[in-house]
Amino acid sequence: MLSSFRGLPSVVWTIFAGTIVNRLGYLVTPFLVFFLASRGVTGTEASYVLGALGAGNLLGPAVGGVLADRIGRRPTMLIGLVGAAAAQGALFLAPGVWTMAAAALLISAAGSTVSPAAYALLADAVDGDSRRRAYALFGWGVNIGTAVAGILGGYLAALGYWILFAVDAGSMLLFALVVALRLPEPDRAAGPAAAGDGLGYGVVLRDRLALLLLPVFGVQLFVYSLTEVALPLAVHDSGLSPAVYGAMAAVNAVLVVALQPFTTGLLARFPQLAVQSAGSVLIAVGVALTGIADTVAGYTLSVVVWSLGEVVVAGIAAAVFANLAPSHARGRYQGAFSWTWGLARFAALTLGVAAYTTLGPAALWWTALVAGTVTAALTLALTTRVARRTDHTLAA
Repeated sequence: MLSSFRGLPSVVWTIFAGTIVNRLGYLVTPFLVFFLASRGVTGTEASYVLGALGAGNLLGPAVGGVLADRIGRRPTMLIGLVGAAAAQGALFLAPGVWTMAAAALLISAAGSTVSPAAYALLADAVDGDSRRRAYALFGWGVNIGTAVAGILGGYLAALGYWILFAVDAGSMLLFALVVALRLPEPDRAAGPAAAGDGLGYGVVLRDRLALLLLPVFGVQLFVYSLTEVALPLAVHDSGLSPAVYGAMAAVNAVLVVALQPFTTGLLARFPQLAVQSAGSVLIAVGVALTGIADTVAGYTLSVVVWSLGEVVVAGIAAAVFANLAPSHARGRYQGAFSWTWGLARFAALTLGVAAYTTLGPAALWWTALVAGTVTAALTLALTTRVARRTDHTLAA
């Protein structure tokens, strides 16, 4: 089952194992609304806390990318993990809405600084085509941990919300210990090229190909993120119980965990962006099928289709972006990519929900279908430019 990932260095497997441990503790965020309600925070006040949580995902990746290139991958990961663990305790102990919002902002901002540094460390450890396998393995670890956490969280929440916070913070600190003891810090590139790029994201903003790819990947990530926010709304409007949505989440988790290793190996022989394009179409079609579903069987079909798309595209976008980056700016390139991911999720939570409630569900599903297929075509159109640039970068 793991043959698709054979030959990857120990650094990749260490990050994979640490990611599973960390995601096993991903318990607070899914149950945050219920925790806030238990503290008497509902309605508009709860939206402040949830909005702060989303805003942190826009701040953290940008900071994490810069820190990863300037102070190192390991220090950045440690700052993020320890900071997020401390913020978990602050949120649990916060006496009011605004202190809760501040703690929520810190949780997501600190936690999301970790991904650019981890992605950059993976790019440091492997080259070329192996990067797609490394990022797919990383994503597989996220899904394994999240699937188990989804089952574990419901049980622990019934025993007391404090347990969720303790497990979440504990898993972050355990991952931080793994980072401190097991992950080496690579030598970062130095010299005129690195010095001339300054401290910020100018190196990315001057890269025309990167600026073309980021919005394309961003729209694709937005369409995928609708599975987290619009699917539960559709299930609710169909008159089905929350348990149905839980079952759909389980279907997705089982498919991704079971199929990821096989699919990564099977599709490795094909051009990455062609596979990305095909997977993006599957995700768009699966999301659009939600609009005609009205029964458990209909929703299951839509989840199966977009889950297959999720498996197909796993690791490709991050690997493509890593291959574009000069060695001294890998952290900032991955910071820009992670920021795009955070923006896509934030847009799904805000614009996606607004479109669903004001324009109607049909408008959202049609938008997802059109946006997904158009960006899939744009991805194919950029294949030659990306291949030419990647060959040049890897040769350098």
